[in-house]
Amino acid sequence: MRPRDLALALGLAAVWGFNFVVMQAGLRHYPPLTYAGLRFAVAAFPAVLLIGGPRVPWRWVLATGASLGVAQYGLLLLGMRAGMPAGLTSLVIQVQAVFTALFATALLGERLGVRRVTGMTVAFGGLAVIAVGVVAKSGAIPIGAFLLCVGAAAAWGLGNVATRKAAPPDSLRFMVWVSAVSAVPLLGLALAVEGTSSLTAFTSEGVGAVLYTGLLSTLAGFAVWGRLLARYNASIVAPYALLVPVTGLASAALVTGEPISPSTLAAGGLILAGLLHANSRPRTAPAAPESDYLRTLAVQARARRTARCPDAVLVPPLREHTDNPAR
Repeated sequence: MRPRDLALALGLAAVWGFNFVVMQAGLRHYPPLTYAGLRFAVAAFPAVLLIGGPRVPWRWVLATGASLGVAQYGLLLLGMRAGMPAGLTSLVIQVQAVFTALFATALLGERLGVRRVTGMTVAFGGLAVIAVGVVAKSGAIPIGAFLLCVGAAAAWGLGNVATRKAAPPDSLRFMVWVSAVSAVPLLGLALAVEGTSSLTAFTSEGVGAVLYTGLLSTLAGFAVWGRLLARYNASIVAPYALLVPVTGLASAALVTGEPISPSTLAAGGLILAGLLHANSRPRTAPAAPESDYLRTLAVQARARRTARCPDAVLVPPLREHTDNPAR
């Protein structure tokens, strides 16, 4: 990867990791559904008026918006509002890769190899370590908040499958339209459940959080991600996404003072190791020397036959008919 693109990949991981701290700050000023709706509204407008259509069937835009936008961010922000810390959330949400593989197998007919199953098992082991820690703390982190974040990871996995079916030629244009179809139901739910007073709360920190998540994390982030995927193979770009929980945990510890316990480090190591193993490609075994040797002998034998009788290779010999009445 070129130095400039490497800097973009590392910067994007930092932006997306710090995004969890920003969302935690935004939730101090806006209820979860209102904040999610404002985030996607800022990401969609006015860009949706300038870029043209999504260039994919509308059913996939709506499906991705319902799963990736409404369900994922609705559950994620509800979980954070219920008490899930920002750093731990950035780690738990990475289990979306496991849900993506499971949904792709069930809905797209993709096959799971031994390597992927092993990696998914290790990653779920890390999630189990976090769940045991949440239960052991008995109230410090509500189990309901943890389950909401796991549900958000599952919704993200379903959204990834919808995105794969859509196969958008322009990821930024697709994300703008997904944001547009996500903002409408989220703001409608916010008005019905949270009331209108939340939309009139304007503070510098709250507005800054909405702008960060909408413009920097969503629009600029996916523009950079799409540029990297256009220049390099997905196997080269995808591992940089695993830096997001690292930057998320670090930024939460530095900004909010969120502690990083040994169990969190162990769980993070299991999740990241499992995802790396599941997404890695097995090494192809080199061809056996005996097969190469036999193949070489066969080619040489054919070459010798061609040299002795070139026409025999191209034209089959005529059979002699003994029962010909003309003879």
